[in-house]
Amino acid sequence: MKHNTFLVKPASSLCDLRCRYCFYDDVSSSRACKNMGLLSHEMARELIEKAFAATEDGGSVHFLFQGGEPTLAGLEFFQFFLETERSLKRSLSVFHSIQTNGIGLNEAWASFFKANSFLVGLSLDGTQEVHDLYRLDAAGHGTWDRATHTLGLLDAYGVETNLLCVVTGQLARKPQRAFQSLCALGRHNLQFIPCLDPLDTVGGQAYSLTPELYGRFLCGVFDVWYQQLQQGNYVSVRNFEDYLRILLGTPPTSCASSGSCGHYLTVEGDGSLYPCDFYVLDEWKLGDLSRCTVEAALASPTSQTFLAQGRKRPAECAVCPYRLLCRGGCKRDWDASGSNRFCTAYRHFFSYALPRLQTAAHFLAQQGR
Repeated sequence: MKHNTFLVKPASSLCDLRCRYCFYDDVSSSRACKNMGLLSHEMARELIEKAFAATEDGGSVHFLFQGGEPTLAGLEFFQFFLETERSLKRSLSVFHSIQTNGIGLNEAWASFFKANSFLVGLSLDGTQEVHDLYRLDAAGHGTWDRATHTLGLLDAYGVETNLLCVVTGQLARKPQRAFQSLCALGRHNLQFIPCLDPLDTVGGQAYSLTPELYGRFLCGVFDVWYQQLQQGNYVSVRNFEDYLRILLGTPPTSCASSGSCGHYLTVEGDGSLYPCDFYVLDEWKLGDLSRCTVEAALASPTSQTFLAQGRKRPAECAVCPYRLLCRGGCKRDWDASGSNRFCTAYRHFFSYALPRLQTAAHFLAQQGR
């Protein structure tokens, strides 16, 4: 294969925060072994060797580290990981990203990320009030101040940093304030992701996001985003950027906007392999690094079943006027009937914003973006 992506959980489900809505805490609690331990140096080397072996010369490998909290594996682990990559000396392009809460980062981490061109995703939930309501440390205290301090440190070192914001029911009521609050922290790419309810449930949680609220949130953020664009200030919002890319005839960057599940591997702390971060469950285990190749895991019957399910679209997509833009969304958002629970949110957003999205796409094309 020319390109391969691996979402690596070097600290499994371990985390130094106790976020009340954490989807991975829910996922890991739904399998026989909640915490699969730290990825050993031996297993890390196995991963790198097999990832490189599965990738054609001149191709690319992307290692995206998530958790839990991936930095709990320790800086030495990441130093070993990159030293091992360099020792194998393949003619490949290798990219590194990490999604972190930022709580344990210091100057040594920031220096490492800068020196090795890591893209850092930092979790910040829009406003301090909402962030501190749900993103708590082990003592039950909010973490906005520590996370924004870390952002300042990363910026000072020149680390490329994106901000990831989970949209809860509370935040969805303040779309413009959330956007402006994040923009006030400096120039960073933004990503807004809908908060997930526990597996096989819909609503009922204090943080639950209803379709009505999510639709209003998308429209509210779009209004201020478009206003900024008209003033010559382009802010990259991944949700909107995917739609702009589709309008311009280029592939979107997320699975949710592509119309099918991504063909990548999630690697747990014990080396076990899964088809998706949202489905690191016993029934979706594809194999183990110590006993199978990357190619075998991707070609396994379980992997093919998962991908086939992801290619199916909800029935209502066939007659939806926005199907070419929405493409059915993420499989994790489909309810028991096979419908996307946020369908009405997306319909509301597109009916509200599509003419301006088309204008924005034309403008950005003229600018050569």
